[in-house]
Amino acid sequence: MKFEGTDSYVATDDLMVAVNASITLERPLLIKGEPGTGKTMLAIEVAKALGRPLIEWHIKSTTKAQQGLYEYDAVSRLRDSQLGDERVHKIQNYIVRGKLWDAFESDERPVLLIDEIDKADIEFPNDLLLELDRMEFFVYETKKVIKAEHRPIVMITSNNEKELPDAFLRRCFFHYIRFPERETMEQIVDVHHPDLKRELLTEALNVFFEIREVPGLKKKPSTSELIDWLRLLMVEDVEPDLLRTRDMKKLIPPLHGALLKNEQDVHLFERLAFMTKRGQ
Repeated sequence: MKFEGTDSYVATDDLMVAVNASITLERPLLIKGEPGTGKTMLAIEVAKALGRPLIEWHIKSTTKAQQGLYEYDAVSRLRDSQLGDERVHKIQNYIVRGKLWDAFESDERPVLLIDEIDKADIEFPNDLLLELDRMEFFVYETKKVIKAEHRPIVMITSNNEKELPDAFLRRCFFHYIRFPERETMEQIVDVHHPDLKRELLTEALNVFFEIREVPGLKKKPSTSELIDWLRLLMVEDVEPDLLRTRDMKKLIPPLHGALLKNEQDVHLFERLAFMTKRGQ
């Protein structure tokens, strides 16, 4: 069982090595990288490539580790008892399964995505150490042990918003998705826009990479934003000449709203453009 990329996802050699190493070691794969570099999509494509079911757990700031195991719905049980519902006599009717429970009892080895783990409280990763290590947990209300029938392929993403605990890191295989170089980026674009004219692609990539190098930029445009921008350029039938200029760093590109996502960066480009005009 080896991951070798898919037709819709361009995986570098080192990324494929990381995925396959984590599968061999049966350790969670912790993936970091800039937003928009395909961390979440990786789990989706691994599941597709290996023909495995995908179970996604998207973490929010309010998410607790216990929710990934199960929750006891005491409120529903109280309401049903007041209504005289016969279900109240069986406590298992009020146990709500979490994503880890679903993964542990999957009929075949699944891919479990724990997405953006750094959004949660700092104690969140530590609260899952034992369960991810032993692949089992205890349901106190029913006195039942839930043990993984097939050890899931666990993939965990992080945007580096918080430092993760050392004890958690020791149990993971780590990989940082570097921002794609130009050659890799061309392959990614070909997957999404195979009919894009070569000349337009060349000029658009020139603009894109030069924007990322502008000093003081608060948020650099990502791969997904490049894909969106190229789609707009194609729809609007923008000519390559419109993108071609002597100093792209100092001009706001057409349809820049797909690339620049906050007012500070737009103002930065406006100031640079103004300074350039004054200097001419």
